[in-house]
Amino acid sequence: MQDYVLRLEQAGMGDVDKVGGKNASLGEMIHQLSDAGVRVPGGFATTAQAYRDFLAQSGLADRINKALDALDADDTRALIETGRNIRQWIMEADFQPELNQAIEAAWAEMSQGEAIAVAVRSSATAEDLPDASFAGQQETFLNIRGLDNVKQAIKEVFASLYNDRAISYRVHKGFTHAEVALSAGIQRMVRSETGASGVMFTMDTESGFNHVVFITSAYGLGETVVQGAVNPDEFYVYKPTLAQGAPAILRRTLGSKAIKMIYTGDGSTGKAVETVDVPKAERNTFSINDADVEELARIAVIIEKHYGRPMDIEWAKDGDDGKLYIVQARPETVRSQSKSTVIERYLLKEKGKVLVEGRSIGHRIGSGTVRVVNGLDEMHEVQPGDVLVTDMTDPDWEPVMKRAAAIVTNRGGRTCHAAIIARELGIPAIVGCGDATEKLNDGQLVTVSCAEGDTGRAYEGKLAFEHQSNSVESMPTLSFDIMMNVGNPDRAFDFQSLPNAGVGLARLEFIINRMIGVHPKALLNFNDQPRDVKQVIERRIGGYASPVDFYVDKLVEGISTLAAAFYPKKVIVRMSDFKSNEYGHLIGGDRYEPSEENPMLGFRGAARYISDNFRDCFELECRALKRVRDEMKLTNVEIMLPFVRTPGEAKQVVEQLAENGLKRGDNGLRLIMMCEIPSNALLADQFLEYFDGFSIGSNDLTQLTLGLDRDSGIIAHLFDERNEAVKCLLAMAINACRKAGKYVGICGQGPSDHPDLARWLMEQGINSVSLNPDSVLDTWFFLANEKKPGA
Repeated sequence: MQDYVLRLEQAGMGDVDKVGGKNASLGEMIHQLSDAGVRVPGGFATTAQAYRDFLAQSGLADRINKALDALDADDTRALIETGRNIRQWIMEADFQPELNQAIEAAWAEMSQGEAIAVAVRSSATAEDLPDASFAGQQETFLNIRGLDNVKQAIKEVFASLYNDRAISYRVHKGFTHAEVALSAGIQRMVRSETGASGVMFTMDTESGFNHVVFITSAYGLGETVVQGAVNPDEFYVYKPTLAQGAPAILRRTLGSKAIKMIYTGDGSTGKAVETVDVPKAERNTFSINDADVEELARIAVIIEKHYGRPMDIEWAKDGDDGKLYIVQARPETVRSQSKSTVIERYLLKEKGKVLVEGRSIGHRIGSGTVRVVNGLDEMHEVQPGDVLVTDMTDPDWEPVMKRAAAIVTNRGGRTCHAAIIARELGIPAIVGCGDATEKLNDGQLVTVSCAEGDTGRAYEGKLAFEHQSNSVESMPTLSFDIMMNVGNPDRAFDFQSLPNAGVGLARLEFIINRMIGVHPKALLNFNDQPRDVKQVIERRIGGYASPVDFYVDKLVEGISTLAAAFYPKKVIVRMSDFKSNEYGHLIGGDRYEPSEENPMLGFRGAARYISDNFRDCFELECRALKRVRDEMKLTNVEIMLPFVRTPGEAKQVVEQLAENGLKRGDNGLRLIMMCEIPSNALLADQFLEYFDGFSIGSNDLTQLTLGLDRDSGIIAHLFDERNEAVKCLLAMAINACRKAGKYVGICGQGPSDHPDLARWLMEQGINSVSLNPDSVLDTWFFLANEKKPGA
């Protein structure tokens, strides 16, 4: 009997050949990590030998091998028929008497006569390997009750080794079918049906950034998240500050969580669970709290440290005891295998009409003809190069996924099995679009872009795009720092892998516009808003304690994500620099903004911060920055003040920062001023009394020096940062900072557009040039390869 069944705690990672990767990992965690606070429900596993003897005693092994040898796995119709026949043969065969007895004895020991519920999961001897996930290839059965139902579930698990998707996956990965055996794991159920569950990775699944834990969560049993049937809540937790005991949650994204899976029926494999709608109030709140998120992250780090590699972990929160349990852990198989010294970039070269949007999987772009597939019986219609569009892409679709140029689904999150397989295959995918099967039409030509951040977009038509691959193993040295202009936190983990010396410009208005979208005054005065505006705001602030908390928390999330991505390098955050017309476009903004003839020269920058009617909004920005620096310990954040017209304004705004807990010098805080008005360069010595340096904004400086409107197409040809008058002011600013021993950089568009300007700035002795990410590599190599005049 010992050959046929093992208690989970008797297994470890040396027993993959006996009980498969999944069960070996569970056993490893039970006896190695329990004392460290990792809770894993107990149970038992049938062995690979039990499975092999089951096939041998009934003569099935030879029949199965003969059928598979004759199969072309790319013929989807033949694949369906062959898989169905093999599974039927297995279900009709009897267990050998010794296996029956072993299961009965193990069940009696586990249940102790109680009517317990268990999960019956598959665990293959060739799965959860560092270079192949086998994600979702075999079946899982939840809420199974009673010995007879457990036996039936074990047999169905055995049969699932020959699911269509599993057969195809083994062929694609080069595994011989006969070499793979199956173990069934019988594990006590966690009552997550009244709690929550999800998946977490010990790295960012899209960029490979390994200093975060990425967690997804939804109500009920975890299969809805794993299958991609629900759009879950998402969280990022920063490992270094988590280890310090500081608040470490960088991002929170509220998922729709429209459905959940719960117990039902009699505990047989066909009547054990059902899917029900989640009440609206619960959809608008996070499924787990911050304490749960941070505890999950701590557990994930413990597991990662034990295994010595990035991990993909399934977890569940018991609604009865409130505790968190780990129900599966396997190696992450995609991003952890990529070469960090090679950077691939996909760039759209033209704009198009957006047809649908969702969560992006992979940073790639693909185009092709739409093929809307409503069920597995239609998957043979997908041709090589098609864009596969369906309601929910789960691993059953793997046989055709590798044919597709891109994948678009209505449902799913970034940790569902379909997303894992799409990454493995290197296919761009957009999940959770909601209405892709309605908006996209069969035969329509589209371009699917996952190269624009967290949001993936399907565009009408075939758009031109560029694919670049650069090795950054040994970048040439320069005499100054190259920093980056990064406003979008969604791209922070991706951009940090580029060669850089930090972020020279992080625009707060980008975070406000993309992550908040509401005028701060409308949130501060929420009760005074018209009913229709209130309703729109209420939808946006779901999951947050109050309208004002939503504003501050979202600022914190955006800033801390940028700071964590580049830590310990400097991240210079510019306070909001919206013009009145731009603030007016935010939700509720039209009630609070003046109508100005020329907003570019109007109520903006420091004048706004120190005014009576915007001071309370500025204080919210200060509150967010103070929390990031002082509570979250991300002291690499520096503060930049834009559009400071006079030394008097400089004095007032610096005093106001100090009143809000952001005093220059405290906790190492540096204050930087945007040098973008001619008066800033002309009176540089006076302005520098209040600041630790300048960051030159070449866009506004050029506009105001040459007296032209940079938004006007009529005189656009006159706009050139290399004009002698502009360079004269640039030189004045640089020399003043060098004389005072203070920092000077430039963050305007000029050096990104004109590498020769970047070279001139280098010759002037500037400390850093901050470039748009897409121009970093080209400009770096240009500067390194260009010889100075006379050299």
